[in-house]
Order: sequence, then structure tokens, then C-alpha cells
Amino acid sequence: MHHPGPPRFCAVGDAVELAPRRPDPDAAAEWTLRDRPAESAATVGDGPVCHLEPDAPGTYRVELHTEDATHVQTVRAFPAVRASARFSVDATDFESEPTDDADRAVVIGQFNDFTAGTHWAERDGDEWAIETDLPPGIHRATFSFDGSFADTATDEITVDGPGRPRVELAGEAVDDDLVVTADARAAPSGGDPAVEFHLDDRDALDEAAVTVDGDELRVPVDALPESARIHAVPVAERHGVADTLAVERSSVADGDDISISRPADPPAWVADATIYEIFVRSFAGETVDTTFEAIERRVPYIESLGVDVVWLTPVLSSPTRHGYHVTDFFDTADDLGSREAFASLVERLHDAGIRVVFDLVINHTSRDHPAFQSHRAGVPEYADYYERVPAERDISDVDWAGEDAPGYYFNWTRIPNLNYDSLAVRRWMLDVVDEWRDVVDGFRCDVAWGVSHGFWKEVRERVKADDPDFLLLDETVPRDAAFAENEFGVHYDTDLFDALRDVGRGDDPASAVLDALAASVERGYPDRTGHMRYVDNHDEDRYVEACGAAALRAAVGAVFTLPGVPMVYAGQERGVAAQRGTMRWHDGDDALTDFHRRLVALRGDRPALRAPEVEPVSYAVETGEADRVVAYERADGAERLVVVLNFGAEPAAVAVEWPVGETDLLSGERVASEDGLRVEDVVVVPIRDGD
Repeated sequence: MHHPGPPRFCAVGDAVELAPRRPDPDAAAEWTLRDRPAESAATVGDGPVCHLEPDAPGTYRVELHTEDATHVQTVRAFPAVRASARFSVDATDFESEPTDDADRAVVIGQFNDFTAGTHWAERDGDEWAIETDLPPGIHRATFSFDGSFADTATDEITVDGPGRPRVELAGEAVDDDLVVTADARAAPSGGDPAVEFHLDDRDALDEAAVTVDGDELRVPVDALPESARIHAVPVAERHGVADTLAVERSSVADGDDISISRPADPPAWVADATIYEIFVRSFAGETVDTTFEAIERRVPYIESLGVDVVWLTPVLSSPTRHGYHVTDFFDTADDLGSREAFASLVERLHDAGIRVVFDLVINHTSRDHPAFQSHRAGVPEYADYYERVPAERDISDVDWAGEDAPGYYFNWTRIPNLNYDSLAVRRWMLDVVDEWRDVVDGFRCDVAWGVSHGFWKEVRERVKADDPDFLLLDETVPRDAAFAENEFGVHYDTDLFDALRDVGRGDDPASAVLDALAASVERGYPDRTGHMRYVDNHDEDRYVEACGAAALRAAVGAVFTLPGVPMVYAGQERGVAAQRGTMRWHDGDDALTDFHRRLVALRGDRPALRAPEVEPVSYAVETGEADRVVAYERADGAERLVVVLNFGAEPAAVAVEWPVGETDLLSGERVASEDGLRVEDVVVVPIRDGD
């Protein structure tokens, strides 16, 4: 078994999972805590996978003892910034009137990984409330009286405090030294950060050869091993996401050749990509079954949209229409077709210049998976394959026939959580990764927040070693910047998704879309991180149903004209109203489809729309609903564009601060008028210089 990986960074009180890489379930391994801060009483448990919970700030060093080696790993714990917060709801917040005997409610949220049975709110009159310690930010909690979550109430609170600082590393060879500089950036509500550099315990780089002066690290080139990794963490009131440089040294005729890379960055191609999500079993239409062959025959349509990536919802064996209840990780679903048919579809998409992203579901299995059935039936080989919790914590109506119950999230009793404390499970899921990584171009990782950070770090290094262009897209809902630390290159942007819904319903002004972008910085996401921006996906009600057709066009316009990686959920462009509804081929909205095609093409043609920065623009709404309009500038070098979005049902006349072109680049129509730009939904015009 191999070294457990890079240094780990956490806050006091946060448990860090420690596990060997390339696990061998038949080999012995154990951990010891070699060093800890003087104030700490922390310990590590028995077994090959353990959880260290730092109880004091400082550096912890743990040792992993295997049959053939002893590995050292560093865990750096920073002070925790938390405050007591109170969630509460009352009887009127529920759709149905609570009964008199509803003395307490189960509460789930990100703070407890959406796990029912761990937190309860006690009744006080007509109110149910719970207090817990939370970090700064916006937090939501859902209250319910039973395990079905059929009737719920939600409370949202904001915990004041600083965001997380950010850091970006750069390196170069200067004379005979490798010089690494750290550009540390304060959070919008935080103080100026310092920088901590950390070497990687896996590398043979002598600390004595390294000098650090503030935000600069130096090491003589001749002291570098063949490969080394330099990590840095920004530290202000809170610590931020670490950045990493990988350094390769090789001998050449006239000295040493130094190669420097950034392993945490998303693939370069992502910056120009548009993703198209296909819910596979509804794609072929209402009168034919969807198969791989049926999708392949529709590739010309996908190609016509101009998209670069197709994300397919799960294609593996499953008893469900959606496919997230997997019963065989190594074979495709019978109704969709054979492995050979899937390979043919992938090849056809590749021929069209389209990458394929595979939905990787490894947080759980179906309750019908043979492994879970063997686990529950007491087969020794499967004893530790699944999480188990005390029966009193289970609030479902399932008779689990024992003194324990499986671990699961929300009310997902049919998809029990796998136990990543098991080396056998880790080996199994790494085999799944290996099975599909050479077939496709990336993984969209389902319930990524349910799988440990250490495992994702291993997956990333594993797939990137052979294919640096491989994409890892996380489903973390709500989003969490910790998954950007050498784990995922692109992340769901739930902040913009929520803001677009709030604007579309009229709950917030259109300017809220720009506020949502600022959340990425406040949360501490590195600047180079990719964010998937979207209005629809298979887990949410369609935007057109929630907010209406007029607002939909403006929302899609935002996704394609703001920084990030736009995603279109199949059917969105055809006017499909049902969440997982059948694709409308013969009766779809052709004008809406053309609108999407033009947005994809415009973003591809205009570098400014793919640039990482966005600036607000001063504007006046001369006619129309002022709070339904927002304008902003997008620029790349000499190209400067103004984008105006109108979420209202009626056209608006909008005067912007800059002299601009008269013709909309999206529609090709003249939009200039005496009162300003005439905006029905989306207008993109160039800023004229010299006027």
C-alpha cells in the first residue's frame, strides 16, 4: 500500500480521514500519532483507515505503518471560526398543520451532511428550534416530522464573519534557484492573509535546503529531487484552500531542466466549453425507447447545437429510470445497450468533436445490489461494505431486521451509503474509476460531498497521471470550496442557480445575478477554478415552469454571457416543461432552440464572453421594469462588450453609460432607439471607442 497523499489542512474540530492509497484489503496497516500540539489530547483510532479530529491549532504528524514501509503525513489545523446559530420554524411554515403530538422535528442541512436522525428540534409552543455552531456564511436547514420529508419547512440564516482568503502560486527558475511566489488575496470581508508554505511528505526534498521569506520560497535547483510538490495555504481570520505547484527536474546536457505545472487547475479546454446534459431515458422521444444507438442517431442534432461536452446521466445497470440506484458498476444497463454500443456512441461523439462525461455514482449503491444484500445477510466478506448506524437514529418506516440500520442521506433509504473506512470498498471503487476512465473524457461525480476528501484526492491524481485533460465535475449542493483543493476542476454553482430562480420569480432584482458571482470569491474558490453555470438540471423543476418563458431567455443569457462553464439540460432548449420529461422532437420550441444555438455560437466567437472578469455598468431603464434589468461589461483585450438582460415580460429601453453599437450581436437586429437599447430578453453590443 502507498503513501496517503498530500498534507491535509483543516479547522480545529473538523475530522480528517486518513487512508493508504492503492489499498490492499488483505494487507495490514495501522496509524500512530507521532506529533501533536502541546494543548492537544487528540488520538487516532485502530485500523487502516482512521479519523483524526484536531482539538487545538497546530501541526499534527501521523505515521502509517504497512508491511513494507512507514509513511508520514502532515495535518495542519487552523483555528475554527464558528458562532452559535439558531434555526427555527413555526406551524405556519408547514404545508399541513402539525398535530398536537408533534413534539419534535428532525432537522437536516449541510451542517450534518443531510443525515436524518442526528439533530432534532424541540417544540416550544408553535415553534420548533435548534441551535448549532456554524462557520460564517448562509446556511439552510430543513425540518420534517417523519422520514419521508413529504411535508417540510425550511429556515435560512446568515452567520456573520469573514470569508476565506485565496492564494495562487507561481514558480520559475532564477539563476540556480527555484523561486515560488504566493499571491495571497483577502476575502471581501476579511483581513490581509499571510502565507504558509508546506512541502509534500511524499517527496525527498530536504527542508533544510528550503528558505521562506514572506510570500516567497526558494530552493537551489541542485537540491530538488526528480519531482516535488509545493503547497501553500492563505491564512487570515480563517484559512483558505491550498494551492499546489508540481516541479519536475531532469538533467540535460548543459545543466538541469525544470518543468512547473499546476495540478489543481481544470483542463485548459474547459474555459471554452459548453456542456449538454442528457437525461438518457427521456432523450429519444415519446414513442421509442432510448438506447445508446438511439442517442447516436441523434448526434447530428447535438452537433448542431455547437456544444463541446455531453454529460450522460447514469448508463450502468439499475432498476430505476434515472439510473442512480446502481446494481452493477461494471456493465451498462440492458435497456440502453451493450458495452460495445456505448463505446460506439462515445466514438461517434468524439468524431463530432464532442467530449463525453460519465456520471460516476460511488457514494452509494442500490439496495438491490448483491453486495448490499450480502452485507445485510451477514456474509463476512461484505461485513464492512456499508455504513451502519444505531437503529434509534433511523427514522424511516423500513424494517431493517436488526439492531442497526444503513447510513443514508435525506430519505434515500433505497441507496445506502458505502463505507469508505473499508479498504475493500476503496479498492472496489478505484476499480470502478479504472474501468471507465479510459472510455470517457471525464466524470460528473454524484453526491461528491458524501465521499471523503482523501478519496477524491486519490482519484484526481490517479486519472490525471495518464490524462491531464480528464475532467472532474463535482455535485456539491450547496457548493463547498474545500472540493477545489486538488480534487475537482469544475463545480456546480448553486449560488447563481438560486439567484436566477429568485430573480425569475420576482423575489430579487436582476442585479442579484452579479451578487451571486461575488459568492465564489467569498467562499474562497481559487480564481482559476471552473464553475458550471446552469438554469436547469435533472434534479430541479424546470425554470420555465418555475419562472416563465420570458425570464427563461434572460436566465439562459446570463449563463452564456457571465464567466464560467455554461450547461444546457437537454429539453431546456426545446421547451420541455417536466423535470425529467420526454424530449420534444416534433412539437418543440424551434425559436427557443435557435436562441440557444445563437448563444452557444456567440460565446464561441467572442473571447470577451469567455473572459474571467465581469464589471457592472451604469445604466438607466427609460421604459420597462427597472428591477428586472441588469447590465454588465465583458472584456478581453481590445474587445469590450455590454450585455443587458431583461427578465421582465415586456421589452425595456435601457440607456447605458458607454457609447455602444446599434446592432445586437446575438440577434443581428438593430436595437438602438431614442431611449436607449431595446431589450426583450438579451442584448449584446460592442462598446464603441473614441465617441
